[in-house]
Amino acid sequence: MQDILQQLQAKRDQAAIGGGQRRIDSQHAKGKLTARERLEILLDEGSFEEWDMFVEHRCSDFGMESQTVAGDGVVTGHGTINGRLVFVFCQDFTVFGGSLSEAHAEKICKVMDKALLVGAPVIGINDSGGARIQEGVASLAGYAEVFQRNVLASGVVPQISMIMGPCAGGAVYSPAMTDFIFMVKDSSYMFVTGPDVVKTVTHEEVSAEALGGATTHTTKSGVADLAFENDVEALLELRRFADFLPASNREAPPWRPTDDPAAREESSLDSLVPADPSKPYDMKELIEKVVDDGDFFELQPTYAGNILTGFGRMEGQTVGFVANQPMVLAGCLDIASSIKAARFVRFCDCFNIPIVTFVDVPGFLPGTSQEFGGIIKHGAKLLFAYAEATVPKVTVITRKAYGGAYDVMASKHLRGDVNYAWPTAEIAVMGPKGAVEIIFRGDIGDADKIAARTEEYRQKFANPFVAASRGFIDDVIMPHGTRRRLCRALAMLRDKQLENPWKKHDNLPL
Repeated sequence: MQDILQQLQAKRDQAAIGGGQRRIDSQHAKGKLTARERLEILLDEGSFEEWDMFVEHRCSDFGMESQTVAGDGVVTGHGTINGRLVFVFCQDFTVFGGSLSEAHAEKICKVMDKALLVGAPVIGINDSGGARIQEGVASLAGYAEVFQRNVLASGVVPQISMIMGPCAGGAVYSPAMTDFIFMVKDSSYMFVTGPDVVKTVTHEEVSAEALGGATTHTTKSGVADLAFENDVEALLELRRFADFLPASNREAPPWRPTDDPAAREESSLDSLVPADPSKPYDMKELIEKVVDDGDFFELQPTYAGNILTGFGRMEGQTVGFVANQPMVLAGCLDIASSIKAARFVRFCDCFNIPIVTFVDVPGFLPGTSQEFGGIIKHGAKLLFAYAEATVPKVTVITRKAYGGAYDVMASKHLRGDVNYAWPTAEIAVMGPKGAVEIIFRGDIGDADKIAARTEEYRQKFANPFVAASRGFIDDVIMPHGTRRRLCRALAMLRDKQLENPWKKHDNLPL
């Protein structure tokens, strides 16, 4: 018995130091934490239950039989974040560069399978050199096994990827299929083919950071949702973010107590929208002034900035927010913003999270680049997402809601539950000036006539009352009472039940 206990302790000690102190020091020198240090920050103190600490690879080629490390380059198990169960895997770069072997993949698959079984989120911390070359196709098969579980878990339990080192080649497709991807600046990167291959094939010279770094993926590609300054900030913000999410699609969103009154009024909102319809204002200010305690977790803030997405709480309950941002492209919808918002809406619908939409949209962005890029099909993604969503949907039109973009942005016609408008709202096929120049094109050149016709159109159509008279707007509300009206609407909709016709799955316009 004593021998067994000594062996057990030796194995534990070996697993605890991973690839050894020299590699740990190297990780620290790069400003990176080790796998176990990361889990200590992410999870509640003392909550981590590790699985498969003693697993080793089974490869006997290229001298690998003499190189075994307990745990085989990934730490897996479950723990809690603010008292709520999560399953985790964290790749250990100090062991074979975090490379994925058959045994390594089996460990990841085990926690994903169990997360599906019990209904709890999966958080993957990626820091790996890719497939373990010595194992050949066995390591590739391991990736495919993980990919399959990503697909099965999609829409069942939340999946979050934190990229905290390299993630290249086929390895990128597991994070790509998860719900959210976060990265760390200057120490993480993702790409299908690295700089050397790019140079060989296309003769382009590019650094790893420029090709697939955190800034690139949060500003240009839209692959990642947020980039953090360092490991500690990333993990602390991940703890905050996880608190907004339900454990699975079988649960309601989490509730957190708040002292922020539901009936709180915000008088500053009465002057938020400028008198000049061409002047921008910050829609994020509106969101922060209506959510509980001003706590809004924005996603993809530096990508497709003409639309805002993120989570807040109303009366303690998680709510997803989508809003046009007049500060960027006047709030027009384009390809990038349509895809960004559509994916967010679909996530909320998967996980029973109510959606509040703030609308100030002059239309879809015109131009050949948008048309050639497929704005018709990409814009339809957002339309499709709102139309299929069965969660509570509350919409507030603050200013412009023109053309097809009015329809797309959670209108009453797409089964919007409660649709409000501020007195400043203009709901029409297009703006007064453009409409008059089409309807009365014969009067172009007569400034007085055009001005009179424009004012006539504005009085008849560029206001919320025509839509309200048809029941397309449930009420015209004062801006200062927006929080109170939203809280009441969401409370009323809390037990909403709506089902789509039976289908194997829909055919989203990809």
